[in-house]
Amino acid sequence: MTVTDEAPAGTIHRRALINGEWVEGSQGSFEVKSPFSGDVLGTVTACGPDDVDRAVAAARAAQPGWASVPLLDRVDLMYRAYALCKERNEEIAQTITREMGKTIRESREEMVQYACEHFRRAAEDVLRYRGQVLPSTEERTNNKRLLVTRRPAGVVGVITPWNFPVDIAAISICYAVAIGDTVVWKPSEYAPLSSAMLADIFVDAGFPPGVVNMVTGAGEVGAAIVEHDDVDVIAFTGNTATGERIARSAGLKRLLLELGGNGPIIVMPDADLDKAVEASILGCFYLAGQCCTAAERILVHDAVHDEFVRRLEDRTRRLRVGDPADDATDMGPLCNAGTLRKVRDHIKDARDGGATVTEIGVADNLLYPPTILTEVTEDMVIARDETFGPVAPIIRFSDPSEAIRIANGTPFGLNAALFTNSLSDAWRMAERLEHGTVLVNESTNYWDQLGPFGGAKKSGVGRELSTWMLDALTEIKHIVFDIGTDDHSHGGGAA
Repeated sequence: MTVTDEAPAGTIHRRALINGEWVEGSQGSFEVKSPFSGDVLGTVTACGPDDVDRAVAAARAAQPGWASVPLLDRVDLMYRAYALCKERNEEIAQTITREMGKTIRESREEMVQYACEHFRRAAEDVLRYRGQVLPSTEERTNNKRLLVTRRPAGVVGVITPWNFPVDIAAISICYAVAIGDTVVWKPSEYAPLSSAMLADIFVDAGFPPGVVNMVTGAGEVGAAIVEHDDVDVIAFTGNTATGERIARSAGLKRLLLELGGNGPIIVMPDADLDKAVEASILGCFYLAGQCCTAAERILVHDAVHDEFVRRLEDRTRRLRVGDPADDATDMGPLCNAGTLRKVRDHIKDARDGGATVTEIGVADNLLYPPTILTEVTEDMVIARDETFGPVAPIIRFSDPSEAIRIANGTPFGLNAALFTNSLSDAWRMAERLEHGTVLVNESTNYWDQLGPFGGAKKSGVGRELSTWMLDALTEIKHIVFDIGTDDHSHGGGAA
């Protein structure tokens, strides 16, 4: 991130949102560049710890009043924001594509199918969020009532990545404010322009000052949020190394960490190969492989290995790589130089270890060609770590137990996929896979907003989406009533 003092002529400048006002941060500003063209798209104010203090103070002051707003009034604001988001979907999608390189079709999907819908889904889910009334099991009496309910956790620190800059942020923010929390949000420095457009929606919909605050900048801004004593929950999506640092420094805060993955696709000998190939294309090359749910390994049975590879190569050659703003483009550039460096390092390690590397095209700056690797072994870095690039590493296996062992043989456990026509194999293997979600005859890059999303092992802590998200952003509250005796009471029990 390059800090600058002035915005280049003809570009836009975005500020931080603190207590309902757009303000300058204390650390100058930084440029936002297109990963495809290299053009400067705009500048964004750079915040520091003092700005985080002001944002957290605003959120803390606003939270009690916001939580006391009648639920139906909060829901009305959510629907007002939903309407605004629908009106602005295309403009925001275009901005996502320009600043982080996602194809325009992928950006429209992010906005129309996911981000915009979180306003509506949160409004509906909060209306159906229920508690419990339990009988006493401690005393032989009918006088006690145990009320179990949920209260807003307080101030939620939201730290979000660049690959789904609006969608992922909207999940945490929409559910937090719907339930009565307030938010201090740090978006990625690689996609702050589209993020600011999401913040605009909350302001323009009429959410009170301090309910949603946005502070922009690099990693030290996120660290200041994590370590702040007046932040109650941290909702972070990003790489595992950063997630582990957050866990060490967050103290006793509630944590919702959606971290990295090394998702396997297992192709059994009875699989529908064409369907498995299409799932691998989506799993490996959607968003140039820059998804935590990407298919980072394809495990293929010996009996169908060669035919699967042939079909995958033929299908990959039909992908159109280039300008992400072109509706015809299937795959755009990598977002930044750090991602490119990691992809190259992983491929070099695999090649040096004996893998065959087939690049379908030629690299051009951040445009990296879709790449297929065969003869990959478990000890290679690309088989153990998250690559986050347009790479399809293929590993052979000979029986289901070997496939399960390989699939479970990394520290990650987010999404896994399995292709088979055997119900018995699908059921038994899905139970043995150590992943938060197992998809049978579907790509690892499949999401359903009704189901819980999150990972096992080093892929995260907690689950998001639907009522699981509300669980993560609230505290359980237990209230006991003694309502006195009546004519049917038989007394008993110790005082």
